Amino acid sequence: MAETIHIYHTNDLHSHFDNWPSIHAFLVGRKRWHEEMGDFCLILDIGDHVDRSHPFTEGTAGKGNVQMLNGASYDAVTIGNNEGITLSKEELDTLYAEADFDVILSNLFGGNGERPNWAKPYKIRVTPEGQRIGLVGATAEFTPFYERLGWQLTAARESIVQSVEEIKAHTDFIVCLSHLGVREDEILAESCQDIDLILGAHTHHIFHDGKQIGDVLLGAAGKFGAYIGHVIIDEDLKKKKAYLIETEKLDNPDEYYDRDRRTEGRALLKDTVFHNEVALKAEWFKESEMAQLFGKAMIEFSRADCALFNAGLFMEDMPSGEVTRYDFHRMLPHPINPCMIELTGAELKEIYLQSMNSEWPQLELKGLGFRGAVFGKMIRTGMDLENHQLFINGKRADSDEVYKLITLDMFTFGYFFPEFKRSPKTYFMPEFIRDVFSGYFSSNMVK
Repeated sequence: MAETIHIYHTNDLHSHFDNWPSIHAFLVGRKRWHEEMGDFCLILDIGDHVDRSHPFTEGTAGKGNVQMLNGASYDAVTIGNNEGITLSKEELDTLYAEADFDVILSNLFGGNGERPNWAKPYKIRVTPEGQRIGLVGATAEFTPFYERLGWQLTAARESIVQSVEEIKAHTDFIVCLSHLGVREDEILAESCQDIDLILGAHTHHIFHDGKQIGDVLLGAAGKFGAYIGHVIIDEDLKKKKAYLIETEKLDNPDEYYDRDRRTEGRALLKDTVFHNEVALKAEWFKESEMAQLFGKAMIEFSRADCALFNAGLFMEDMPSGEVTRYDFHRMLPHPINPCMIELTGAELKEIYLQSMNSEWPQLELKGLGFRGAVFGKMIRTGMDLENHQLFINGKRADSDEVYKLITLDMFTFGYFFPEFKRSPKTYFMPEFIRDVFSGYFSSNMVK
């Protein structure tokens, strides 16, 4: 009996669990059905399933996500940057300790140059009819962040091609799990026609019917679990077809799943940080006591001269009474790290002027680690501009002197401040900005 191969894929869930019961039920049911029909089924995730902006993921350090993947019968995954650089090295090293699936990842190594024992550069799966399906994969090159955490990251495309070269003589069909982004996938398809199927992620792109480049088929399922990708490969491995399934059109057996995970996350993050006498209000479009304290916390943590950040970071008020880890998570859910930039007085003045952009406060910012609604007012701590002169902590800045500015890692990608990409910088990891803020209160206030 000839077998058809079915490959289902998800990517960039980012801990959006509203659709997960539908995804789980659909995948488990389809896998059982295909196997009963004598066909072969693989279920793959292409990274960023984990996102610490969700309290359940935060509270379980991502291991709750792994249990979800186990329950939905996934066969293999690769990691995204959210698994790779928002967890500490120890947390990532133990993330997949109880995984029932393979982690396909060719371009990550420990500080000693050895591949972590939970990652495989490739895996060959053999179907009941003897068809050999090769899986290769890699993740996006956020190299400076990985290095700060103690990892080594090699060139993704080259590592994939190397894996393909090693297995192509021993496989009949090769699938690439690529958390590299659409443009990198297109380049990979053009340069490595030995790959039969590239399943993409990272840039949240969508291919409703796949995209063909030469003999390589590309598939991608967007973000947040809105779609499940399905690729059908006929019995002689010559014909392949891709399409997407809308999860909101599937039956949802548990509409309270996300709410229940949030409740569970709250319980896991119940530790008290400090006792707050007066509630602090989150203000997006003006200065606030909350913002002033956050600026002080960032400067104290980094020993910088001044701080720069946007008020849209603050998602909730700080309550009075016992303030817990959960409260800090609600206030600052973003997987954003502090970053210190070294700038001359002249460069810092230019940054100050750029930060006065009148369009930024209303900007609906998406991505870059930001999990808020709008950008908000730009807040500057320890620096002022008076009569066209820049002052740092009350002293007129020297144009040639180098100052240390503590800010957010999302500003170093060049969208807001291109100068930051070229300037000397230090990323603080694995601390998130919520860790810096809660640490300030735990060390300066009496619980």
